[in-house]
Amino acid sequence: MNILDDLKLQYKTGGMVQKLIFWNIGFFLFSLVFFYSFSAGKFQIPTWIALSSDLGTFIRTPWTLITFNFFHAGFLHLIFNLIVLHFSGRLFNTYFTDKQLFGVYVLGGIFSGLTFVLSYIFIGKAGLLVGASGAIMAILIATATYAPFMLLRIPLIGIVKLWHVAFVILLVDLIQMPLDNTGGHLAHLGGALFGFIYIKLLQSGTDITKPFSALLDAFANLFKPKKKTPFKKVHRNTTKKGVNSFQENKDVTQKQIDDILDKISKSGYDSLTKEEKEFLFKAGK
Repeated sequence: MNILDDLKLQYKTGGMVQKLIFWNIGFFLFSLVFFYSFSAGKFQIPTWIALSSDLGTFIRTPWTLITFNFFHAGFLHLIFNLIVLHFSGRLFNTYFTDKQLFGVYVLGGIFSGLTFVLSYIFIGKAGLLVGASGAIMAILIATATYAPFMLLRIPLIGIVKLWHVAFVILLVDLIQMPLDNTGGHLAHLGGALFGFIYIKLLQSGTDITKPFSALLDAFANLFKPKKKTPFKKVHRNTTKKGVNSFQENKDVTQKQIDDILDKISKSGYDSLTKEEKEFLFKAGK
């Protein structure tokens, strides 16, 4: 199996966290090709992708409330966000589904974007925002609100509670807010607030990601090709032994697939052996 097949398999078998990581990397490579200015030494992402705090521009490009969550201003910006996304997303999936995670990511990003626009209206300045930080903060704080006393082992530090990690990250944003990028840090806090509100509403019986998930399902079904059932000529096998043998082989194959998927869910895709990856790739064709 070559690298491309390996990546395809990881995308196919990985959960929503894995897919979000792939999407963010893909959009970063896209922006590197089309929006990076080598003369200026930085990205110049246009206002039809980046979120603008200028009210007129924002009204003309409302979709940027979503697009800005998938683009980043630099490599380190991307790497830090993906590390936190992987960390917080895996914890979130301990208690919630992939659909809920994606809903919190997008809705938390929208909420953080609105916080950014409103904050700059009051500050009286115009700026642009890109990055998944607000959306990721929503996932992290949602998990910390639901399970604040979850124990984590942090390298070089030891065992800490999840709320300790969330508190330190929030504190860093609060400290940096007066120094630089005030609107950006307020957007992070807006995402964190959404994560807290989401869990409180969920605990009262309201999952605000449900309508969003239903809309996504309906949209996805529009592009799914309708399966045609061709006429099939059935040949009856009078040999009972042949039927049983085929069924036994099918059961063994399915059990191998189930065992491998169970291993992925417990230890991650990288824990698979080369033979297991090959088997899963062939079974998925």
